[in-house]
Amino acid sequence: MSTEATRLPARTGTGDPVRAVSVISTGSVEIHPEHAQGSKKPLYWWLLTSRRWLPPRPINVYVVEHANGLVLFDTGQDRASVTDPSYFPGGFNGVVYDRLAKFHIAEDETLDAQLGTLGYSVADVDKAVISHLHQDHIGGIPQLGGSELLITPEEWAQLSGFSPEARGFLRAHIDVPGARWKHIDFTGTALDPFTESFDVMGDGSIVLLRTPGHTPGSISMLVRRRDLPPLLMVGDLTYEAALLERRQLPGVGNRGELGSTTDKVLALAEHLPGLVILPAHDPTAAQRLVDSSRRPR
Repeated sequence: MSTEATRLPARTGTGDPVRAVSVISTGSVEIHPEHAQGSKKPLYWWLLTSRRWLPPRPINVYVVEHANGLVLFDTGQDRASVTDPSYFPGGFNGVVYDRLAKFHIAEDETLDAQLGTLGYSVADVDKAVISHLHQDHIGGIPQLGGSELLITPEEWAQLSGFSPEARGFLRAHIDVPGARWKHIDFTGTALDPFTESFDVMGDGSIVLLRTPGHTPGSISMLVRRRDLPPLLMVGDLTYEAALLERRQLPGVGNRGELGSTTDKVLALAEHLPGLVILPAHDPTAAQRLVDSSRRPR
């Protein structure tokens, strides 16, 4: 799998505050078919018994070059997760993590190295929006001490709940010294069918929406470009845009909330013609991002 970043330079002379949108990948991950496509079997049953793995798919980080700062959506997977034997917990929890996913992260696939392909470094990041706190979305946090990290209070609360590690939340790699966490206050304008939002830059170009289901506090990020189709980065609400479009729910998360949120996203797409859905691990996301830059609204 290519580790080259896909960059979309903004059109000149448009006055668009969103100057460019890019996708970089901090390695790749293999997951079970039941994980991406859903299953009628209980989660732990297929997790511990499935022998099938899907081909490696990217661990995407979306990069928005805004007139007032560099904004990330998610921070990828930490390479320490494949080099440090103590990164994941031991015991039964360790078995679950081992069965959940297989990660492949080369030396040039760290967040800083991948930002370097765009001419940036982690020191240039103004804000990082964290879709949710699972390990393949928080890997860059230890490197982002100078950045504001946006998270929902509901998601942060998962760190204090019963056995966070057993539920996919590795606090030791999240609540790290120097991290500048900001809890999002969803008091912004409604965006039908969503009743509330959060305006990241104060100009309506980057808006956060509550999209629970994969985790209780999951969020998505809407990027509105002046002369190009809007983009919706959805984290792990789905693993492929095509699956979401036919309402095929994934196998990890609260099924009721996943269904409700999926319906909202599909309704949003009706209100925003040309909306491009960009999941965190969709193998087609980079190409669809490129295609969207060639298609005027």
